[in-house]
Amino acid sequence: MSAEPLSALPPLRDVIARAGLDARRSLGQHFLLDTNLTLRIVRAAGTLAGRHVIEVGPGPGGLTRALLAGPAADVTAIEIDPRAVAALGELQAATAGRLSIVAADALSVDCAALVPPPRHIIANLPYNIATPLLIGWLRQAGAFEGLTLMFQEEVAERICASPGTAAYGRLSVLVQWLCEAELKLRIPPAAFVPPPKVSSAVIRLTPRPGQPEPSLLHAMERLTAAAFGQRRKMLRGSLAPLGGAALLERAGIAPERRAETLSIAEFDRLARLVAMPQVDPQP
Repeated sequence: MSAEPLSALPPLRDVIARAGLDARRSLGQHFLLDTNLTLRIVRAAGTLAGRHVIEVGPGPGGLTRALLAGPAADVTAIEIDPRAVAALGELQAATAGRLSIVAADALSVDCAALVPPPRHIIANLPYNIATPLLIGWLRQAGAFEGLTLMFQEEVAERICASPGTAAYGRLSVLVQWLCEAELKLRIPPAAFVPPPKVSSAVIRLTPRPGQPEPSLLHAMERLTAAAFGQRRKMLRGSLAPLGGAALLERAGIAPERRAETLSIAEFDRLARLVAMPQVDPQP
């Protein structure tokens, strides 16, 4: 699609004013209107030619416009706010069928069922549901080629944190076990309308090949919940419900260690043992 139909659209601030689209805290809305930044987010996603892009919370359509200006096959935008759905109508009409709008709560939508592969999620996520959305997508990470997502900076740093750092925790392990994670850019509060109280950051997640079976993923979720649920405890105590010292001995991990010191590989080793059914010795 040529850029001409997009360039003829009204400025985003006019779209917001005409639609009465004042940002609502209850929906976690902070609109990104800076064209340079929206284009940088699209570039951070990597190659999108022929990809089916899913966007969550498009608002007035700033990032949506940048996505449609590129080579993506199409964009499917999930939006819960009826004012924003109406505001996107003009953009949808200008894009010759490349923009679909799903009026729904993203937490209730199976994104993998919306479009065929290759799929890529690109979104400035509403702060209030960003982590639950991410956890849901991780459970079907193999369905996506990539996820390029904006979070509060603190959450983005937790996602990308290394073992032994204060930010390293359950979210770090789950994400990095399933995906390669890279922090691509940081965005100051002043870039948004209205500005949030915190900075934001964009990360790109690339799902790893050979995603785990559901039973192993469930074991990792149980393991990390127990390990980081009581961070100050030694692992022999925090993992007591899952086998404690005996489990750690089988994994070759010292029982005195704490969760934040374990590498992703060590968590993987433990999760596989937790997932493995215990066979009672034959009499």
